[in-house]
Amino acid sequence: MVTRILSIVSLILCFGLLVTGCPKKTVMKEEPSVKKADESGRIETERAAKEAKERELARIKEEEAKKAREREFEKSLVAKKEPGIEGEVFESKLLKEIYFDFDKYDIRPVDVGILKENSALLVKNPQIKIQIEGHCDERGTAEYNLALGERRANSTKTYLISLGVPEGRISTISYGKERPLDPGHNEEAWAKNRRAHFIILSK
Repeated sequence: MVTRILSIVSLILCFGLLVTGCPKKTVMKEEPSVKKADESGRIETERAAKEAKERELARIKEEEAKKAREREFEKSLVAKKEPGIEGEVFESKLLKEIYFDFDKYDIRPVDVGILKENSALLVKNPQIKIQIEGHCDERGTAEYNLALGERRANSTKTYLISLGVPEGRISTISYGKERPLDPGHNEEAWAKNRRAHFIILSK
C-alpha cells in the first residue's frame, strides 16, 4: 500500500515538473536579411537594364523612321531648270501649293493644314532651302500683280516661320501673272493661278 502511494506521489511530482519545466516558445520578429537586400538590388538592376534597352530601341526606331522620311523625300524630288537660277532646282509633291482668294494675300483657313505639313517636312529635313513663288491670275496690270504675288509669297513665308522654319532657309519671288498654271480665261483657271508654289533650291 505504501509502495503504491509513493508511486502515485512520484507520478504527480514528475507531471508537475513536466508542466512547469517546459519553456514557452518565444516569437521572434523577422529582421530584413541579406538575402532580401540582394533580391531588391537584383530587381533594381534588372529594371534599369530594361529601361536602358527600351531607350535604345526607341532611338533605333527613330533613326530608322528618319532615314525612311529622307528616302521618301529623295524619291519625291523632280529636277527642273528655273529661269534666273543657276544649276538645277527641285520640286517635290510633298511640298504642296496653297491658293488665295481674288485680290487677297492672307492665308485661308483651308490652307493652314497644308502649311503645317510643309513646315513639318522642312523641320525634319534641315538641309533643305526653298523659294516661295507668288502667282496671280491674269486680271489687273502686270505691276499690280507683281506686287500682289510678292505679298502672297511673303505671307506664306511668315506663316512657315511662325511654325518653326528658320527664316534663312526661305526666299521669295513674285511672278505676278507671268506664269499661269492654267492658261484658261475663266474663274476655274484663275482660281488655280492664284497660288504660292514651292521649289527646292538645295537638298
